This record gives sequence, structure tokens and C-alpha cells, in this order.
Amino acid sequence: MILQRLDRYILKIATVAAIVLLVGLTSVIWVTQALREVDLITGKGQTILIFFTVTLLSLPALIGGIAPVALFMATLYTLNRLNSDSELIVMNAAGVAPHRIARPFLVLTIATSLLVCWMTLSVMPAGFRMLRDLITLIRADFVANVVKEGQFASLDSGVTFHYREKSGDALVGIFMQDRRDPNQPSIYIAERGRTVDVDGSSFLMLEKGTIQRETKHTDTTSIISFERYALNLSALSGDATGGAGEGDGDRVVYKPRERSTWQLLNQDTNEPYYKFQEGRFRAELHNRLSAPLYPIAFMLIAFAAIGEARTTRQGRAVAIQAAILIVGATRIAAYAAWTASVRSSFAAMLLYILPVVAIVLATFVILFAERLRPVLGRMTAPLLLPFTALAAKLRRA
Repeated sequence: MILQRLDRYILKIATVAAIVLLVGLTSVIWVTQALREVDLITGKGQTILIFFTVTLLSLPALIGGIAPVALFMATLYTLNRLNSDSELIVMNAAGVAPHRIARPFLVLTIATSLLVCWMTLSVMPAGFRMLRDLITLIRADFVANVVKEGQFASLDSGVTFHYREKSGDALVGIFMQDRRDPNQPSIYIAERGRTVDVDGSSFLMLEKGTIQRETKHTDTTSIISFERYALNLSALSGDATGGAGEGDGDRVVYKPRERSTWQLLNQDTNEPYYKFQEGRFRAELHNRLSAPLYPIAFMLIAFAAIGEARTTRQGRAVAIQAAILIVGATRIAAYAAWTASVRSSFAAMLLYILPVVAIVLATFVILFAERLRPVLGRMTAPLLLPFTALAAKLRRA
């Protein structure tokens, strides 16, 4: 009964700390990203509802990345508080083993891992896909309702749009320059045009015009005249395939991060986009599958560092610094492995090897802390000496 109360007491402190840290860190980063989307209101004439929808759809990715760090910081905070209040000393004196104290932290870690798993495997790709569809509709609305007549407006990187005037629901005197492909820039000129929705996709139907395409490699220019031409506005995102001709079946090709995990696991290897970006598909899949391992690794690292009762003279500050450096190095190495996995299948395996190795070593330290503490102290002291000296100078100042 006493141990159950102890578990609930520790779990309550750690859970509150983890939630506060997760909400705080997520809010700060979300605000900085939201400020970058203010152009949706000021430049693209969208409502405040669209603004918050676009920015909130990035939250699952933030939560999935921040949750392991929040758990790590909450574990350090809880253990440091228990030690400062001499509660860890009392527990050890009462015969409670350090690995027994880890039980409530394991409960919180499992919950965090399940949260990260849910976010990365399901919610995050769905959010990115919804974001892509919403951005496509915003761009279509931008062409139809926001661009002022007689003005040249930049719709996307390398795309310039202009029309002379409006006549009812039609745009008259349309000019569009597309420089997204530097090897084949195109210029569209049409007498009239209007936006239409077909099966959930937005098209700009051009009438009586020409398309001028310049091929840099061969230094040739071709001019195509047309009576009617359907320009897929989703292509303005830069991720459409095929041309924009009428009846050519233009469609948006979703990036790996915008596809569900089931789609990545059952990917059609004959898809042209997959053949071109096979490495990115591999990196995205393994990054999602390995994500739930990092909360476990980070919590165990924190517990291995300060899970036992110590005094200030026993190097508790040094142990905290060492834990922070190890977690930081693990996170940086994981990011490097994720980037390298685009080109190397072995690097993709490092996404699993890094947290598994951290889990094994941290567990070993927790179980055999008394024997390993002197050795680890001698190994980490030289590395942390500059930070310790800086802290001492700051205290004297």
C-alpha cells in the first residue's frame, strides 16, 4: 500500500511537469511558426479561421518531436526535486531500490511513447495531407478573388500571375509566367479564363491563347496555340506531375510525409514519383517507426544520471550536465541518420540502433550504478570541466 502511494505521488509530480513542459515548449515553437503564416491574412486575404487551421495542422509534428524532450526534462526535474527534499534519501534508507523508484516513470514513459506513436504514425501524416489540400484551395482562391486587376502578383516561387480586368466571373487578359523549372520556363497568355472545381480540384480554364516554352538545353522555343486549356491550380504548389493540358489527368502527388503509414508500408514501387524519391520514402517510414523508442531512451538516460540519492559534493550537477549532453548528442545523431537515410539504407537502421543502444546502456547503469559510478565520474569529469568552471564563475559573479 505504501509503495502504491509512493508510485502515485511520483507519477503525479512527473506527469504534471511533463504536461507543463510539453504545452509550454509546443506553444512557444507554435507561435514562432504561426507568425510566419501571417501572410495568409495580410497578403492572401484569408480569414482568421483559415489562419488558425493552417497553423494548428502543424501541431502533431511539434508534439511528436517535443514530447520525448519534455519527458526527459520532467524526469530530471522530478528526481532533482525528490533529492533536494531528501525524499530519495528516505526511500533508499527504507530499502526501496533505485530501479523500484523507476516504475512510475516507466508508466509515464509508456504513455508518452504511445502518444508519440499515435502522432507520428497517424495524426501527423493526416495533418500534412489536410494542409496540402487546404493550401491548394487557398492558392485557387488567391487567383480568383485576391489578385487585383492590373497588378502582377507572385503566387509561388517562380510563378507570376496577372490579369487585365474582370468581366462577371471571368478574368480578361491573363498572363502567367512559370519559372519553377529553370530549364523550361513557360509563359501563358489567354484572352479569358475562369476558375472551376472538378472532383475537388481547382482548375483555371483558359480560352484563346498561347503557351510559350523555352528549352534551355537545346536553346529552342516552342509556341502552342489553343482554344481551350485547363490549368491545374494545384500544380502551383510545385508538386504536380505531368503537364497542365486539358484532359491530361493532372493530379497532386503527395510527398512521403503526407502519405499514411499504411501507404508507405504498401508503396507501389512502379510509381514514377517513388522511383525518383525512393530514399525520401525510406527515410520517412523509418523515422516514423523509430520515433516511439526515443521517449524510453531519454527517460532512462535521465534516471541513470540522477536516479540515486546524492549530495552536491557527489557530482549531481555534473551528472545532470552529462545527461543533457548525451540526450543532445543522441538527438543530433538521430537527425543526421534521418538525413543520411535518404541515400543509405544502413543510416536508416541507425534510427533504431541509437535509441536501443541508449536504452541498453542506461538500463545497465541503473542496475549496476554503485559499481559504475566511480568509473563514469572519471570519464565524464574532463568533458564537463569547462561547463563546471563557467558555472562557478557565474555563481561568484
